[in-house]
Amino acid sequence: MSILGNRLEKDTRSELELVNFSSERALLSAISTCLDTEQGFSVATLNLDHIVKLRRNPEFSAAYRAHTHVVADGNPIVWLSHLAGRREVRLAPGSELIAPLVALAAGKRAPIALLGSTEPVLRAAAERLQVDHPGLEVVACLAPAFGFDPTGASADDLLDQIADAGARICFLALGAPKQEILAARGQARHAHIGFVSIGAGLDFIAGHQTRAPVWVRRLAMEWLWRMLTSPRRLARRYLDCALILPGLAAAALAARPRNGSAKP
Repeated sequence: MSILGNRLEKDTRSELELVNFSSERALLSAISTCLDTEQGFSVATLNLDHIVKLRRNPEFSAAYRAHTHVVADGNPIVWLSHLAGRREVRLAPGSELIAPLVALAAGKRAPIALLGSTEPVLRAAAERLQVDHPGLEVVACLAPAFGFDPTGASADDLLDQIADAGARICFLALGAPKQEILAARGQARHAHIGFVSIGAGLDFIAGHQTRAPVWVRRLAMEWLWRMLTSPRRLARRYLDCALILPGLAAAALAARPRNGSAKP
């Protein structure tokens, strides 16, 4: 059965319109309410690579459109949103959402789970997070086997383990599109749990990967830093991203309000 359902099959929003929370602050406020009311949620962080994948992978597109919370992860998404007249959109990278979300969980005594990456990374990340956020309860650390299928029976087993452990937030570090597909599946299966897709975020926390220095990020050049550190893996990805930029810019301009009603 498709994770879409009839409602989602009618979702015709453009990719940029998927961003429905304009900033980290707005997102954290909404997640706080979800935790207080025991509602589940799913958080995705839109970037150009995701848009490339959305156009190529119907399952990924379906999962993304099932997410309850989407923020802009990547300066191009912010710039394009501004071009479309959405001046309120701010940068909210997935790796930078972990600390404030974990702090929120610790403050509300909401247990968390970590899923993805490798067992050593999960253990190191869990220890680091608990040191940085006293009172945080990490109830599950699950590293799927190589070749993990987020749509198969093993995915349901992992999701059930997370629920049985009592987690209220599960951080998914599987990379796109697997983590977003699993998040949508988890949201449908366990409606009281929040799922947050964070890519390599746990590797950064565990010290197994090094993120670009702050000054590089402030110059909006983190993509170049990443490509230079892993050219064979990322060169094609960034080329594909560059190729869709002109069309996205044209679509953003076409969507721009003509009556001066764009938000400041």
